[in-house]
Amino acid sequence: MIEDAVEIRTQDGVADSFFYHDGKRRPGVLFLTDIFGIREANRDMAQRLAEAGYAVLMPNIFYRAGKPPLFQSKPNFDDEQGRKRLAELSGPLTAEATQRDASAYVQFLKQNQFVRRGPIGVVGYCFTGAMALRTAAAFPGQIAAAASFHGGRLFVDGPNSPHHLLPEVEARLYFGHAADDRSMPADAIERLNEALKRWGGEYESETYDGAHHGWTVPDSAAYNHPQAERAFEKLKELFFATLT
Repeated sequence: MIEDAVEIRTQDGVADSFFYHDGKRRPGVLFLTDIFGIREANRDMAQRLAEAGYAVLMPNIFYRAGKPPLFQSKPNFDDEQGRKRLAELSGPLTAEATQRDASAYVQFLKQNQFVRRGPIGVVGYCFTGAMALRTAAAFPGQIAAAASFHGGRLFVDGPNSPHHLLPEVEARLYFGHAADDRSMPADAIERLNEALKRWGGEYESETYDGAHHGWTVPDSAAYNHPQAERAFEKLKELFFATLT
């Protein structure tokens, strides 16, 4: 598997990124990292997905705040310094900025010589679960599948909640929720599921028993290997059904 370091020019700057491929034309996938950004753990995850038969782009979605590593040590988002760093990373990624960036990432995949023509998939983790949904809504017809694992704030009160974008989505959706997740509590999951039913598209939404926020990422304190493997199989099933 080839790991290429690439730079993607967006309207707001340059996103340093990694692109995984085997030198053949494969269906394209946009891999969006969790709040901790690009590091060995998710580079391994992106490469493993590419080995399953895909051309995978993993951009530094936090390029406005700097290049990886984004943290020098494990942050505590409950203290002032941790909250400040969280705001530095997430603050610039408004809904509008997310769409501008996604346009550049999608174009990279659509124009790359190692990406098969046709629709692409997107997957987000933690903070970027909502970004995956926003990307699917922004590019109907180009995004065939979108997945979110332990995604936060997928349903919140107010006009900017990602669930409001469901009528614009043509993709097949998958939501793998964490148990007892402060960023996506049980009542928010229930309300999201109600919105998904009203939407009427093809989707699956489930909570992973005993799996807590961050369970899919190997360097997370919440990593749950059996449930992470199950999540990976669900992701492969989604992309196999929609992209191949």
